[in-house]
Amino acid sequence: MGIGAELERFLVATMEVPWSCAKDRIGGKPAAVLLADSMEVEALEQQLAGAPLVEAVVAVGGGRAIDLGKFIAWKRNCRLITIPSVISVDAFVTPAAAIRRNHRVEYIGSASPDPLVIDYDLIRTAPPRLNIAGVGDLLSIHTATFDWELSHRAGNNQHELHADDVRRARAVLKDVEKSAFEIRVLSDAGIRAIVEGYIAVNTICLPRGHYRAEEGSEHFLFYELEERTKRAFIHGQIVGLGIYLMSRLQENDADGITALMDCIGLHYQPADLGLDRRTLDESLRALRKYTESAGLWHSIIQEREISDRWIDHVLSGLEFI
Repeated sequence: MGIGAELERFLVATMEVPWSCAKDRIGGKPAAVLLADSMEVEALEQQLAGAPLVEAVVAVGGGRAIDLGKFIAWKRNCRLITIPSVISVDAFVTPAAAIRRNHRVEYIGSASPDPLVIDYDLIRTAPPRLNIAGVGDLLSIHTATFDWELSHRAGNNQHELHADDVRRARAVLKDVEKSAFEIRVLSDAGIRAIVEGYIAVNTICLPRGHYRAEEGSEHFLFYELEERTKRAFIHGQIVGLGIYLMSRLQENDADGITALMDCIGLHYQPADLGLDRRTLDESLRALRKYTESAGLWHSIIQEREISDRWIDHVLSGLEFI
């Protein structure tokens, strides 16, 4: 790696585990090492206030570390270098930083990596289930594009539907399906398939200024659950649970997308996420009201009733703590 040796003065945004794996390989001595302990905006502002002046921010780690790096680089208007140690979320290729205000996700700022460093061996130091979770934001194309087309037909489309965007997004999903085994075993080709999938989604979404092609009802369930439980989840896994449930509400090849998640080895069961049945039941019952109060995009949640009977049926196929 050794990229730190090329920089005059830099700070590192990271977390303890990835930094322990990367610090001897990064080169150079950072002016400061900031740990991404909390993404609440008050905590971030405190870290920013105490951070030294640098020419570059090197973000090493997973989503929180990368988002901390993006936040500081954006606020200080300096160069950002991202080195993901895990590919569980697409934070390392998106410009906005995901922060929290009162436990609610908010995307702010803009800082793009220059460069993005992919170290396959470093990535494989992370638990396999976390890297496999990275596929969640690509599989969500299945339900998100369905919602986008649905809202267009309903005449309630906050973002104009572009058929070519939908086609290109679904081509990304098809590429993921072709690479399912490589992703499952986390070969170089499998890691590359996830990274290239993220980059392809960015080429679709960034020019439009929104992520409608991969963010829909499956993400909205995640947002409700995070606010309800006041805790963070592994992003791709909670999105996978949303895909499982919302594809069934959509009646949108639910068996096919579930089989793909199982083939890849994505952990999406509520038991994997530390969720009990009552919490998920209550979340589903509150979902329509939540999406409307939060001003989220029109989706299947507004089109179909989430009835007691449907909840009982769909939750019967899941595993709980």
